[in-house]
Amino acid sequence: MAETKKIIRIARKDVDSALPIERALWGIKGVGKAYAHAIRVQLGADSRKKVADLTEKEIEKLEDIIFNPSKYDLPVWMLNHRKERETGEDAHYVEANLDFKKKIDIDFVKKLRCWRGIRHQQGQPVRGQRTKSHFRGGSAIGVSKKKEAPGKAGGKK
Repeated sequence: MAETKKIIRIARKDVDSALPIERALWGIKGVGKAYAHAIRVQLGADSRKKVADLTEKEIEKLEDIIFNPSKYDLPVWMLNHRKERETGEDAHYVEANLDFKKKIDIDFVKKLRCWRGIRHQQGQPVRGQRTKSHFRGGSAIGVSKKKEAPGKAGGKK
């Protein structure tokens, strides 16, 4: 009897092998429910198939679908980074690459000094939320006591 692994590494992330493929893929940052479903369909696996039942070749194909969705004709609207500034191509990023790209994009709008960039710099909401009662950053100042001036040596009478 072959021993099954409890944790399998997919796309540089450890996933639970007891879960179905789609559910396990949700644990990867940048892969949501719809994208996980599309990946499973492209893989041609049954919806109840567990990650532990995948062969090495299927895991390699799974990673290839995650990292290169354009090769497998996944719809463009599913990708999380469309129309890149430099290349004009559509891309999908996961895990650390997603965080890195997001940081670069925010730094770019800050450098442009556009409205979004200024709001990011100030730590204010960027997408039009109200700020009268929320988004109040920093520590509360409150009421402070006046310092007592140094008095005479005798004290109070």
